[in-house]
Amino acid sequence: MPLLKDSSYTAPRFFANGHIQTIYPYFFRSVEDVTYERKRLELSDGDFLDLDFSKVGSKKLVILSHGLEGNSDSVYIKGMTKKLNQYNYDVLAWNMRGCSQELNRLKIFYHAGATYDLATVVDHAVSLKEYESISLIGFSLGANLTGKYLGERGNDIPSEIDKAIMFSMPADLSCSNRELHRKLNSGYMLEFLKTMKQKIIMKNDIVNIEDIVDVKNVFKVRTVHEFTEKYTAPLHGFKNADDYYSRSSSKQYLENIKVPSLIVNAKNDPIIGKSCYPIRECARNKNLFLEIPESGGHVGFVNFDGEYYWSELRARKFLEENK
Repeated sequence: MPLLKDSSYTAPRFFANGHIQTIYPYFFRSVEDVTYERKRLELSDGDFLDLDFSKVGSKKLVILSHGLEGNSDSVYIKGMTKKLNQYNYDVLAWNMRGCSQELNRLKIFYHAGATYDLATVVDHAVSLKEYESISLIGFSLGANLTGKYLGERGNDIPSEIDKAIMFSMPADLSCSNRELHRKLNSGYMLEFLKTMKQKIIMKNDIVNIEDIVDVKNVFKVRTVHEFTEKYTAPLHGFKNADDYYSRSSSKQYLENIKVPSLIVNAKNDPIIGKSCYPIRECARNKNLFLEIPESGGHVGFVNFDGEYYWSELRARKFLEENK
């Protein structure tokens, strides 16, 4: 499907800058009146996932996948949950391994290519036999995970899955990594590293990982790439950071997606680079729709005209199209 032209998003005055769009919601937006019912899903490997449901008694479910070091309380997750509930969708906001209030049990964490966990969440939702349709929405790392899951499986997905949306999708993780390491993005990197390093220490208190990684020197790590090389890659069976980026990127799988899927990447996103805009892949797949607003930042899309951000309004519109 060709590139969608003339995006409906227009940034508010003084918000055309991608960094402002990215930072503002994190520090200044709050979303009230979202209540979750938590269910712990025990996994066959001895670990668990914490699933947070927000139900309105619908036969339609949307599964939300958060970004790097996010969780179900991330403001973009709660904003999307509230909007979807308003329009009669149940929501399942799942917390990736190590991202709920309790650290997971095994030596592994989550990562951008761990589609086995998203598959488990989807299969669990199907097994409830409560939903006629299930849609997937991912943000940033969760967007990459969503695209990779759908592309890896092609037609081999539950028949209940009917649509998907991916916001601020780092489809080429190597390219996104290079952008993250630009000087202007150092603040984002330091914020990610702060909790990532802490989790390594906490993990080692639960289960010994010193046979795999160097725990005592984790606070000497200065970049996300170095963290990926020394911790993410070895803990999850990758040869090195480059192997992780290569095997976990969704871009190589997008042409095999079989359900209508919308990818929204703002032109001024400071964290994703040129190769993360899958124009060629979308042109080759009638199921893919690529929208590139002039502004929006990374998981931003700020809107002061009403309670909801543009991304939440856009998601609802896409989910309702061609019903």
